[in-house]
Amino acid sequence: MTLSTPVLTTGRTGTDIVSAEAWLCDLPVETVRTDAVQAFLKQETIFVRIRTASGIEGVGYSYTIGTGGPAVLSLLRTSLLDALVGLDAMRPEAVWQALFSRTRATTAGVITALALAAVDTAVWDARCKAGGMPLWVAAGGARSSIPLYDTEGGWLHFSTDELVAQAEESRAAGMRGVKIKVGKPKGHEDVERLAAVRAAVGDDFDIMIDANQSLTAAEAIRRAAAFEPLDIFWFEEPLPAEDMSGHRALSRSTSIPVAVGESMYSVGQFREYLQSQAASIVQVDVARIGGITPWLKVAHLAEAFNVKVAPHFLMELHVSLTCAVPNSLYLEHIPQLRAVTRSEMTIVDGDGVPSAEPGLGIDWDFDALDDLRVS
Repeated sequence: MTLSTPVLTTGRTGTDIVSAEAWLCDLPVETVRTDAVQAFLKQETIFVRIRTASGIEGVGYSYTIGTGGPAVLSLLRTSLLDALVGLDAMRPEAVWQALFSRTRATTAGVITALALAAVDTAVWDARCKAGGMPLWVAAGGARSSIPLYDTEGGWLHFSTDELVAQAEESRAAGMRGVKIKVGKPKGHEDVERLAAVRAAVGDDFDIMIDANQSLTAAEAIRRAAAFEPLDIFWFEEPLPAEDMSGHRALSRSTSIPVAVGESMYSVGQFREYLQSQAASIVQVDVARIGGITPWLKVAHLAEAFNVKVAPHFLMELHVSLTCAVPNSLYLEHIPQLRAVTRSEMTIVDGDGVPSAEPGLGIDWDFDALDDLRVS
């Protein structure tokens, strides 16, 4: 694959960025993943690598679940990478704002957010390495571990027996809960599957549910009433993200906390949801919000509203961010980087533990990544 040619300049300080490059890899999924609206085909992973005048490298990334990756890569190469040269990697807010200003015509939106996230995570990686600190400390250091819940055993195509068996395995592994996909054609099908899992795992184990934006407000309200006796921990993405009024109506009608955020791409959208009391749990995704810099803003915004954060996917990166802030609730367990890293995220007694190494804490296997590059 032909990469963009890095642009070089003389940095004013040792942390000034002197080169930047981007590339795309297709990572196969570790297991078949289906929900009420789609299948997870592959992880298109967009990488950015920057180098500072003193030789520090920062590597960042973002992702799609099967389409759009080349568009993100094109935006980076044509509009953003050259603009990084001369900026100071120790100042992620200044870097983020400089690139955001170049993309105002395409914000807020997913392609731009994913491109900004790939850059911003690379900048934070370099910043943490230059300062000799792991990300979870540099971003706040609120806690040293975060409880895990498992999603890999809850996909919609699994039979009820499979859901039960995998929930029991997750509990035996020390995890605190499981997420079950809902959105079957009939509500009673979802209820029967959830009831079987609840009977198997008992009351001291959390069950989250996720409809992946598949329902109307009326149907979500109806199903939530049927789910309530099962002590559901949260109801995730019941409606399309743009239907804030529907989420507000659902939140007012049920005792089940409503969780949103993985399909939201600006800090302002989270503010509107929180002000309207349309969300009880915030699931901000570091890639889809545009990087670590805006992720932290959303987390602290939620803290101001006394709302917990439980981010979507990317456990290898979110483990550090959830440990950085005081209002984190859970980390979602979906391993996806084992094929391209030399070591895995540490899990101790059902908690994710962030890396103590300076930087993002992801131990990339660049030989493996090279094998998965897409031209």
